[in-house]
Amino acid sequence: MVRVFPEQMKQEPHWAGPKTHLIDPFNYGTYRFRVFDLSSEKLIFSKGFSTLFQEWQTTPEAKKTDKTFYQAAIFPFPKNKVRLEIDARQWDGNFKTIYKTEIDPTNYFILDETVTPFKTVDILKNGNPEKKVDLVILAEGYTAAEMDKFVEDAKRVTGYLFDEEPFASEKENFNVIAVLTPSVESGTDVPGENTYKNTCFNSSFYTFDEARYLTTSDMKDVYDAAATVPYDQIYVLVNTERYGGGGFYNFVTLCSADNQLSKQVFVHEFGHGFAGLGDEYYTSSVAYEDFYNLKVEPWEPNLTTLINFDKKWKKMVPDSVPIPTPRIPKYNKTVGVFEGGGYMSKGIYSPYIDCRMKSNVAPDFCPVCTEAIKKMIQFYTE
Repeated sequence: MVRVFPEQMKQEPHWAGPKTHLIDPFNYGTYRFRVFDLSSEKLIFSKGFSTLFQEWQTTPEAKKTDKTFYQAAIFPFPKNKVRLEIDARQWDGNFKTIYKTEIDPTNYFILDETVTPFKTVDILKNGNPEKKVDLVILAEGYTAAEMDKFVEDAKRVTGYLFDEEPFASEKENFNVIAVLTPSVESGTDVPGENTYKNTCFNSSFYTFDEARYLTTSDMKDVYDAAATVPYDQIYVLVNTERYGGGGFYNFVTLCSADNQLSKQVFVHEFGHGFAGLGDEYYTSSVAYEDFYNLKVEPWEPNLTTLINFDKKWKKMVPDSVPIPTPRIPKYNKTVGVFEGGGYMSKGIYSPYIDCRMKSNVAPDFCPVCTEAIKKMIQFYTE
């Protein structure tokens, strides 16, 4: 059972998102929130997102205990009274409203605090935040003495992203800002090895007892730090050589800075966080149980159960390619419908034999993922 407990409302100094088209056209995410003008009942803003909570719900632990996760609904500050509704996607694929509240913008309990004045460094600056994808990179597990290292790491991983298509061709549509958020100690928690560090955002490996899964539940501090600058996407860069990361659509993305596979992981996880792409692998261990309903079309643009394939990449499959498509060399570099994806070897299909969303050896994103990324960039910049 999902329950929402409101904690606070806050007016932040920046809004980086579009100001002309405010209704989410994608229908992605395991959750969404919608904002309605109270007097006219007109929908004036909507946004889909995913959370760590949704993944936790599919773990064995969730069957035995309750747990809370912090989440924020961020939208342009309203001029008039509005109603906020939070919806959860159900097992049948449809959304159900789980919380609603009215908001009066004149309410003096809406906090209007000065944000913490963290130092910032422009990594990539291409123009007005309203017309760009604004990526903020936060330092995690870097001490005050390691801020120079953080800035260099942020520059390096930004280069990783724009070395790959379609980001390379779309580089002029991005702004990237590093926020220097110092930690007391260097590194991150590794509970499976009894390693614990006092860090700015309390990041940790062994999420859901998966050694490589690097996440944070401390989203209040993450949001407060990101509010220093205009942002659309938040990336937490973690000062560790250990392999790992995690990405959640329109929520937060994390990656270790110094692993030999950080390039592949950084780009892969941004595919989750920015474009809502699903994992296409199906043989690696995960903590989830019954993650997808095989009788419902997944919301991720690069996965299908063939229940409603017409709304996915069917038009990109050549007439000569069978559906489903055998995973044989003949169909390498061909858009098809290959069984296996979304952590399941049966019943879920992905568009390419290999892709950045499937493995670390794939050279790039497949054409279907590339198209999904381009559409998301267009949404933020047109």
